[in-house]
Amino acid sequence: MIYHPPSGSRDLLPLDVAQKHWIEERLEQVFQGWGYHRIITSTVERLDTLMAGGAIEPSTVIQLQNAGGQSLGLRPELTASIARAAVTRMAEVCYPQRLSYVANVFRHDAKGSQGGQQEYYQAGVELLGTTGVMADTEVVFLLLDCLNNLQLTGTDVLLGDAGLTHSLLEVFPVEMQATVRDAIARLDRVQLETLSLSPELLERALRLMDLRGQPKDVLQRVSQLDLSPQQQAIVHGLKTLIEILPAATEAPKVTLDLSLIQPFDYYTGIIFKVVADTPQGRQVVGQGGRYDNLLGVFHPQHQSYPGIGFMLNVESLHQALLPTGHLPDRTPPSDWLVVAKTPAAAAAAFTYAQRIREQGSQVRVELHLDPEATPDTIRELAQTRQIPHIAWVAEDGTPQVETVN
Repeated sequence: MIYHPPSGSRDLLPLDVAQKHWIEERLEQVFQGWGYHRIITSTVERLDTLMAGGAIEPSTVIQLQNAGGQSLGLRPELTASIARAAVTRMAEVCYPQRLSYVANVFRHDAKGSQGGQQEYYQAGVELLGTTGVMADTEVVFLLLDCLNNLQLTGTDVLLGDAGLTHSLLEVFPVEMQATVRDAIARLDRVQLETLSLSPELLERALRLMDLRGQPKDVLQRVSQLDLSPQQQAIVHGLKTLIEILPAATEAPKVTLDLSLIQPFDYYTGIIFKVVADTPQGRQVVGQGGRYDNLLGVFHPQHQSYPGIGFMLNVESLHQALLPTGHLPDRTPPSDWLVVAKTPAAAAAAFTYAQRIREQGSQVRVELHLDPEATPDTIRELAQTRQIPHIAWVAEDGTPQVETVN
């Protein structure tokens, strides 16, 4: 019988781990540089916690049940878990709170995304307790900084605003808003033209479909619509954000897309999606946005705090980075191979190896474990494994250091 991991899961071998660590390390460097502190939440959540925000489809949750019959679920994303922790465990902290995470998530995917995968690794941030253009701009900047630190090219950042998009759809009959929204999101002009819309509403729907492209052009087109004061304020905020971005970073291409709809319903303001080239074609590697009502769902007195954040999918980033040559192509070799010259020198060899390790946290030292191997065999092993130094240790602890060519 051949044993395999469960369907939807996979093993990460040492090279996979080294490449995954390369990605996560560079993301965490950026998170820390912007003042974000790592948080670790429970892998298992109460099912009612996951459902409370209205953001999760029950069918996507991998459900469990404890001995007491309580319904539990493996977290399918991190934002709801962090929101729950922030308002229940961090009630006395000073806001704004800058939190980051690198963690695994689990979900059923009826579409069989990434070969039926059910376990994913994500990295991201949540900025809690503050709102306004400056907070939105910080998170977008942080996202762009992450992409630049990964040296990831061929990326597009699609930027929209959930509040503005939903408000622009309010002129349509309530029973048709979802259909119009979906057709616009899919750029399905044919479906729009088959809907029972008045000529005026059809023209408006087609104009909304065209609200994507160069940010300045889109802002000009949307400004020509009959906007309410609240909508005008949102457009002004987007204009301010767009004007700041080019001045401060050589960012990936930013496209303003006011038809952009995220799968989670808790977004209330700015939303964004990152698309990158991969060997499998264009893929979404990250997404996020503003959610100003989510934290209040978990607060005992329903006191609300604003929030904004994003997540990056580590597997998708891995696929996008593989052709670039930036990822490690082998596991790191050890720096030293320590060999006991005789069986009686074993204790001295262990002691000497430990002494080398104490010289620095990044030093890799391994011991040769075969007392029957000849010196030539040991040298050949070191060359094959690209270990640059051999220390032949005598019984009295005296080392004879040899550099391997």
